[in-house]
Amino acid sequence: MWILYAVGSAFFAGLTSILAKCGIRNTDSTVATAVRTVVILIFSWLIVWIVGSGNQIFSISGETYLFLILSGAATGASWLCYFRALQMGDINKVVPVDKSSTVLTIILALIFLHEGISLPKTMAVLAIAAGIFLMIEKKDREEKEKAGKGGWFFWAAGSALFASLTAILGKIGISGVESNLGTAIRTAVVLVMAWGMVFVTGKQKEVRKIDRKELFFIGLSGVATGSSWLCYYRALQEGPASVVAPIDKLSVLVTVVFSYFVFGEKLKGRALAGLALLTAGTVAMAVL
Repeated sequence: MWILYAVGSAFFAGLTSILAKCGIRNTDSTVATAVRTVVILIFSWLIVWIVGSGNQIFSISGETYLFLILSGAATGASWLCYFRALQMGDINKVVPVDKSSTVLTIILALIFLHEGISLPKTMAVLAIAAGIFLMIEKKDREEKEKAGKGGWFFWAAGSALFASLTAILGKIGISGVESNLGTAIRTAVVLVMAWGMVFVTGKQKEVRKIDRKELFFIGLSGVATGSSWLCYYRALQEGPASVVAPIDKLSVLVTVVFSYFVFGEKLKGRALAGLALLTAGTVAMAVL
């Protein structure tokens, strides 16, 4: 079942990118992140109430709380970087860079979680890395940099780094707590962090200026993210992080398809080859 949860996580994560992009065309990315976190918090605690795991909150150990908080902080940092990158660059450029967290997650899982990696899995990791590289180098990168928008790469790379830490810390943190409750607790941490950034940067007044249409898409992206999280951390609880993380990154397929129909963003030969390698490597990680 954990494979099905991981696939569900990938689908909703891919949908999140599209909905978020629609919601930050004119809205500041930091403000949008804070607003959507409110939606995710409500969504995640609603699930906790439905499954009846809320009464376990007082039995969670201090160590588990620590790792949940650290995981939430890493998630918040990843989000702030990711949606800033989405606002500055094309989805089909930002997403592959963000998904490079897969390779780092596998390495960290090997080091800290002692999840073994065989020769076939090593080849799969190399395929994933090669696919990501090919997709990063796609189409009009030079034109974007000349237009002063090359900074998206820095933010996307930061998103990947913090996303890797999220997976490892989350795996440790949910080992002693029901996955839905763990997701809800770490979402509260993300909420504090996101709104803290809004007030630190003095952007709280911009919340009232959000266009209703964009607010609608921001809300939908929050629901999609909440759904992805619930699937992802249930998968992490039951399966190995070194396999769950790559499957989750198949969200790039969903993103590519939707970005073509919604934004008209197309992949050329080099990027398509990269996408094929990324997909093949990910599938191999799941079955080997």
